[in-house]
Amino acid sequence: MIPQRHRPWRVALVVIAAIVFQALVVGLAGAQLTSGPPPTPVPPDGSLSPFPQVLHTPSDAMAPPEVSAASATLATLDDGQVLYAKEPDTQRPIASLTKIMTGLLTLERSDPADVVTVAPDAVVPEAGREGVSTLGVQAGERISVGDLLYALLLQSANDAAVALADHVAGSEPRFVKMMNARARAIGMRHTRFRSPNGLDDRGFSTARDLVTLTRGAMALPGFASIVATEFHTVPAPEGPARDIQNRNALLWLYPGATGVKTGFTSRAGYCVVATAERDGRRLVAVILGGGSDVFSQAAELLNYGFAAFTQHTFVTAGGSNGVVALPGGSVAVEAAAGLEALVPTASLEAIDEQVVTDPRAAYPPAPGERVASLKVTIPGLTIGRVPLVVSSVPAPPPIDDRPWWERAAAAVLEAIRSGVRAATD
Repeated sequence: MIPQRHRPWRVALVVIAAIVFQALVVGLAGAQLTSGPPPTPVPPDGSLSPFPQVLHTPSDAMAPPEVSAASATLATLDDGQVLYAKEPDTQRPIASLTKIMTGLLTLERSDPADVVTVAPDAVVPEAGREGVSTLGVQAGERISVGDLLYALLLQSANDAAVALADHVAGSEPRFVKMMNARARAIGMRHTRFRSPNGLDDRGFSTARDLVTLTRGAMALPGFASIVATEFHTVPAPEGPARDIQNRNALLWLYPGATGVKTGFTSRAGYCVVATAERDGRRLVAVILGGGSDVFSQAAELLNYGFAAFTQHTFVTAGGSNGVVALPGGSVAVEAAAGLEALVPTASLEAIDEQVVTDPRAAYPPAPGERVASLKVTIPGLTIGRVPLVVSSVPAPPPIDDRPWWERAAAAVLEAIRSGVRAATD
């Protein structure tokens, strides 16, 4: 038992320990929370993208956004459903968004553990680095594909893009041919690449095509984890390691942000492809030709996608869909596929479902034959169409094989009975 005279010291020690512990907890919590990305150098020594410390978005996320950028698209990352579009098919320079395709091709055709020997054409002389994002690779430097991908997609290093192009295709021109072939293969119909980094601004794409590209890239193993990384350290051939920082400020500022890439040239303006996920809903926003508020505009689009839409099931595969009238008779039909989609919450009461009969359908159709489709619309937008197939066909009437005189006598007798019933009613 502690003597009475020592108890004040004991109380004091407990109080001091509690204060120190609380300070440590608060300090650790504060170290994990930042209002925005840490400051980075500005041109000509560093980032060509704005690094805001706060986003400015409308308080009403239910209203369609008023995007001031030249072109923009908001879509679901999983199935590509477009939720908002402004000039989605207008061809525009895309600056460093080009590097999404460079990263996709690199991951498809090489391993992150592969080692690249940097060729002289990838090196940007120190005198030419002003205003240009580079990792600072040196001729003959041996560096992993993985580290080059981090430099490409976080820091937007133009020299990393050329080094990867040389590694994958043997030369920059051959790699550009591969880029355009891959774009055609995945349905980027309005895109033309001219370099692996977009620095020259001669290439172009559209907001809709970039949604297609991003969906393909994010499905690749490894791509999503790279573009969601805030910081990465790349070893240098000599001297201190190279610390790089992601230029996508949304990773710090927007809850649920997962990527993807920023870009800027004076001709392209500020561009961004931004992805985010909340409660299982994954969205991608593309903004081309924006101003320095490009991150806020991307956040506004994402807010709209998360707040203003409801996942709605219109029909389930195999579900009965009533009866369809064909020339000669009617048949019961069912949905050959399911249909669900995001719908503006304000439009749920205005959903219209219309059965459209196939003019080529003849009676009697075979079970399982497509005879119509269900067209689902809301004002100003077609949600989708679902094939309707025959679930059952009425059985034909039984064949009466009695002699004609028996059938005639039976018909006369039935007519007499009908007349009697009518008279007595």
